[in-house]
Parts: sequence; structure tokens; C-alpha cells
Amino acid sequence: MMTAIAEISTQPLLHTPPQGDARQTPQIVLERLREGNIRFAAGQCAHPHGNAERRTETSEHGQHPFATVIACSDSRVPPELLFDAGIGDLFVVRVAGNVCNVDEVGSIEYGVAQFETPVCVVLGHTQCGAVTAVAQGADLDGPIARLVQPIQDVVARIKSASEPPEGSALVDAAIRANVRRAIDDLLAGSAATRARVESGALQVVGAIYHLDDGTVEWLEAAGG
Repeated sequence: MMTAIAEISTQPLLHTPPQGDARQTPQIVLERLREGNIRFAAGQCAHPHGNAERRTETSEHGQHPFATVIACSDSRVPPELLFDAGIGDLFVVRVAGNVCNVDEVGSIEYGVAQFETPVCVVLGHTQCGAVTAVAQGADLDGPIARLVQPIQDVVARIKSASEPPEGSALVDAAIRANVRRAIDDLLAGSAATRARVESGALQVVGAIYHLDDGTVEWLEAAGG
């Protein structure tokens, strides 16, 4: 989890480099996301790109998001807010449990290929309802059961360990494993995304948003 918030500058990186600009590297974009979250967690948001001028700019000249984010549909996890970003800054895909099934993979591929975003964040979060329901053995059927099948697989694998975690520890382990599973599913399901990772043009990064203190914990990165 991120610490020492007060020691890091709260001055925002508000300039969005033009599409294709060499400065728009995965490293710079990740730092921008980190700084935005630090401001959010510290209650010092800059609220960039949220005015009428920005709305007009993106309407007339199109969108040039600097990152793609797939996050849970949970109402407590709004990516634009927790990364202190604004209109046209993030290409966001949201689905219960932040799973990467075909619709999500296709949407992410559009973001990273069409807009050439150098970073894709797969964002899980603590107290995830979808993961908790599966971990606790809730009776799920119909579309919801099909939606959370990847989470079912993750939980089953964790429970098959010689000394599996239980209770909240099981949920926490499943939340992390579900982020990693989503990254695997994304790269397996999208040749275009995988090619950008292999070329170094894209980093796919796992992260966990902590509901209690507003911080984003960064996990592993694929590529870059």
C-alpha cells in the first residue's frame, strides 16, 4: 500500500502530451496515475480537465486518453476520481468483479490500439462484492454465474491449496488472484494488446484500490 503521502509533491501533471509524443511513455503515465491517486487519498485533488473548456475541446477535437483502466462496477470505485483525472483522460471499462471476458477484452483492445494508451490498469478493490459472493459460496445462476466464472476458477484454485486461507483472508487472496487472472485473460484474448506489450509500447499493470484509505496498491506489470 502507498505510504508517505505528505512527502510527495501534490502538484499535478496536467499536460497531456499529444498522441504519439515520445514523452507519453508507460513510465510517465504510471507516475501520473500514482500522483493523481496520492492527491486523491490525501484529500488534495486538483480536479483537472473538468471544465466547459475541456468539454468543448474533446467534443471538437476528439479524445486522447493517456491510460486505459478496467475496474469493478462498484459505486465506490470511480477511476476518474481516485486517479484525480478529468474528461478525456482515461478510457474506462467497468464490469462487476473487474473480470476480462470477451466484451471487456474487446473494449480494452479498442482503448490500447485505437488511442495507443501506453498503460492499461486492471484495477481490483478491497471488499469486492463479486469476489466475496463467490468466495462465500453464494448461490449464483443465470448471467451473473456466467459473468463470474473466472472468479469461480480463481477461488477453486485457492481452496485446492494444502492449507487454504479462510474467511476474510480467502476473500483478500481471491481479490488479488482475480486481478492476475484478468491480466492473463486479457493477454490471452487480445493478440493486438499482447503485441503492444511484447513491443514495449504498453504496460498492463495490476492494482488494488483500498476502500478504507483511498490508496491504490500497485502489483505486477506485464511489458514495458
